[in-house]
Amino acid sequence: MSDDLQRLRAEIDRLDEEVLQRLSRRAEIAHEIGRVKGGAVVYRPEREAQVLRRIASLNKGPLSETTVWRIFREIMSACLALEQPLRIAYFGPEGTFTESAAKKHFGSAPDFAALATIDEVFRAVESGNADYGVVPVENSTEGAVGRTLDLLLQMPIRICGEVVLRIHQHVLSKAERLEDVKRLYSHSQSLAQCHEWLNRNLPGLPRVPVASNAEAARMAAEDAESCAIAGEAAAGHYGLGRLAQDIEDDPNNTTRFLVLGMHDAGPSGRDKTSLVCSAHNKAGAVYGLLEPLARHGVSMSKFESRPSRTGLWEYVFYVDVDGHQSEERVVKAFAELHERAAFVKVLGSYPSAAA
Repeated sequence: MSDDLQRLRAEIDRLDEEVLQRLSRRAEIAHEIGRVKGGAVVYRPEREAQVLRRIASLNKGPLSETTVWRIFREIMSACLALEQPLRIAYFGPEGTFTESAAKKHFGSAPDFAALATIDEVFRAVESGNADYGVVPVENSTEGAVGRTLDLLLQMPIRICGEVVLRIHQHVLSKAERLEDVKRLYSHSQSLAQCHEWLNRNLPGLPRVPVASNAEAARMAAEDAESCAIAGEAAAGHYGLGRLAQDIEDDPNNTTRFLVLGMHDAGPSGRDKTSLVCSAHNKAGAVYGLLEPLARHGVSMSKFESRPSRTGLWEYVFYVDVDGHQSEERVVKAFAELHERAAFVKVLGSYPSAAA
């Protein structure tokens, strides 16, 4: 072994010891913070967003910003578990993109519970059986998840975070070649997201819609003559190989997920606020809802109508705006909105998602 190699390895050993010592000290401080807080809410999404943004801004390489973000996400996750272990409910089963989104946001330290329906996730958070929940709300290709929007309107749940996840779809199977499979399992949304690729590459293969991509992967794991469309998490969970990867028609295919809780997030410096409202049945009423936002300089990033389910041809509007509900310009705009709207419910303010 050369002297240079020995010297470099000795330097790495020394740095590893320093990293461990500082991690231990950070964990001790986190534990002390939990003691000082007493019974207060331990998880503060705005504080975590601020820490991660600050660390990303200090990064000079050679590690990528995404890599640094993930490392510190795990450090914070482990330290938070020393203060208070969290239980996170998500729309399952295991191996879904929602599980990946939950772990991207919270790290791997919490106790994760896969629930069968979006309704169950909402109920788990409301009842206190879960500290937080993670559910999908919209996909860049297929649009909104209606059940999530309906439950946000109906239940006393707050949005305290969001996760944006790039969706990469793979063909997974126990078989060794695409030519060997005789059927394809997939969730209907994934079939739609990969429609053109499937028509070009597997035009005659029977397509069997199932409840989730994870369920498709489970079925493919039990049927050696089949394949499934699912993500990397499902491949690892069910021990499947990839016959084709990144088959989504839109390379920018992205799903947005919401983090649900029973408390608001404080301002982090780069936030988003979601609300739902309805207009009076008169000419110009919808314009009247939007005009205060524009006049007070509140940028709107989403505006979507949906049946209210309370009467024939009655609609509510789901709106996302940039800024925290405590900011002066947002406060003024919302005050006027309350005066003009037939109904307003602020769903929560939360840190804008990291890439």
